[in-house]
Amino acid sequence: MQHFSCDLCSRNIVAGSDNRYVVKMEVFAAHDPAELTEDDFDADHLEEISQILSEDLDTEPAPAFKKLNYDLCSSCHKKFLADPLNREATKLDFSAN
Repeated sequence: MQHFSCDLCSRNIVAGSDNRYVVKMEVFAAHDPAELTEDDFDADHLEEISQILSEDLDTEPAPAFKKLNYDLCSSCHKKFLADPLNREATKLDFSAN
């Protein structure tokens, strides 16, 4: 029998029950087409390429595409659907001076 636990609260979830929900996300870089101007045709792009190639290549760039899968219990599923980006946790409550 497979063992599942909620990726938010760590509660055990019984396999085959109706209280396990799977969240699948894909994160990828957006590639919006740039508008070309006359200045783009006059620019020296070889100099830009030379600068990029001479930069430190030891730094690992963030992946351009990533798939994520999470198991949620029914309680965390409801919380996730109500606030998928967890904005409530980042709200600041300032006093009204």
